[in-house]
Amino acid sequence: MQADKMSNDVLKQVFQAMHANIATSVNPDSAMDALFSKNVIGSDDYYRLRQIPGSRDRCREMLSLQHISKHPQAFVYLRLVLVDEYSWIVEEIDQRLLSLVSRKHQPNLVFSAYGKPLLSAYVP
Repeated sequence: MQADKMSNDVLKQVFQAMHANIATSVNPDSAMDALFSKNVIGSDDYYRLRQIPGSRDRCREMLSLQHISKHPQAFVYLRLVLVDEYSWIVEEIDQRLLSLVSRKHQPNLVFSAYGKPLLSAYVP
């Protein structure tokens, strides 16, 4: 399994575990815009998301779309777009990611000198 696919799969597990916290804490509009610009969310889904009136419901639906996305780095991109505005959530994601990876002993993930996972997204 490729490292970026593995990173995305592990992040998918972390995002699922944190679903309730993320859905109630994140206003998804800027994330949706960034994911749309990176072709992670298609135009039909983007338009449909924009029509959902409540922020929490919009966030829940955006997360649901991520889980069924065929994009190989959907959760890597989602983590990256949350970094600036929701750093405390990304810190928890990273802590859970490190814990999950250390339990699974997956040597293909690369970590920085500070123990943070280095998750880079491939931009075609």
